[in-house]
Amino acid sequence: MQNVGVYKILCGGPGDLTEARSLIESGRIDPAHIVAVLGKTEGNGCVNDFTREYATHAWCSLLAPYLGASAEQVAQRIAFVMSGGTEGVLSPNFTIFTRSQLSSQPALNQKRLALGIGFTRNFLPEEIGTTVQIEETARAVQAAMADAGIVDVADVHFVQIKCPLLTSAKITDALARGMSPVTHDSYESMGISRAASALGVALALNEVDAVALTNDMIGRDWAHYSSVASTSAGIELDSNVIILMGMSNSAISPYVIDHGVMVDAIDTDNIRACLSGRMGFDMESGREAISERVVNIFAKAEAAPDGKIRGVRHTMLNDSDINSTRHARAAVSAVLASVTGQTAIYVSGGAEHQGPPGGGPFAIIARI
Repeated sequence: MQNVGVYKILCGGPGDLTEARSLIESGRIDPAHIVAVLGKTEGNGCVNDFTREYATHAWCSLLAPYLGASAEQVAQRIAFVMSGGTEGVLSPNFTIFTRSQLSSQPALNQKRLALGIGFTRNFLPEEIGTTVQIEETARAVQAAMADAGIVDVADVHFVQIKCPLLTSAKITDALARGMSPVTHDSYESMGISRAASALGVALALNEVDAVALTNDMIGRDWAHYSSVASTSAGIELDSNVIILMGMSNSAISPYVIDHGVMVDAIDTDNIRACLSGRMGFDMESGREAISERVVNIFAKAEAAPDGKIRGVRHTMLNDSDINSTRHARAAVSAVLASVTGQTAIYVSGGAEHQGPPGGGPFAIIARI
């Protein structure tokens, strides 16, 4: 039986792990039980956002002495996913996931939060944004599902992936070897990598037919998507890192998770339906009561590619000063905060093949 712990902490910057150190030194968290850390850092979320790498390095440096390992070994043992961009009301935060095995604990009569992690191999520059990335991601997602002890794909509620992007150096390397990367634009490569990674989740969980997956449809055919994938691209890695969350009878954690899909950036109806209908929240009790039970909410956000929200024009795609992903994070985080009463939440921009165009998946972890 696995017992999963979830701890959300605030920070004064991407390298501020004061609360994490306090939890460890007080004995509330055994560093040997940490399996994943999911963070929102305050960079721009674009190609040159080094707050993600800085935060990961800070975590590895913090945990290395406790684990008797090097920082590099810590990064291979724990799934670190850092997503840049805390625009609007978003407050930087980290969610720490722990997992321990209890052999003598009797099984519960209901499913509880379970968690698994996975890693792909490193990708060559010319493989990023192709069916190779889709297939490798699908294999890693299935491995993470097995790691979580989840058998039924219907019990998977959120799959968070950190994926690589194409830097100028990687593009030059591919061209020097006579290979052609999918794009020569580093920023564009972020979306294509997110897209292929999301389709990998969809393939692993039987949300799409493998026959429909070709290089030409990645980042173009929006009819194919995952309802539980959340992918974030970064400069700090060369492989895909997976954190898979779901429900299992083999888990005894005091938490539950459920998910839904926002159909657009202002969709509060599906958020409320998830809380009230399937998680048993009394929506009339007020945001403070809701906030007491919600540990964190994870969501994808994007500017609707058709340039409209409910038939009315938006200008997020036409702003040359502020990227559309930053607009989307600010908008969706405000919508979610208005429902949950929390601003220290996880909202990631760029939802290619993650939910319907203009919308995106979300998942909520709550205490029993």
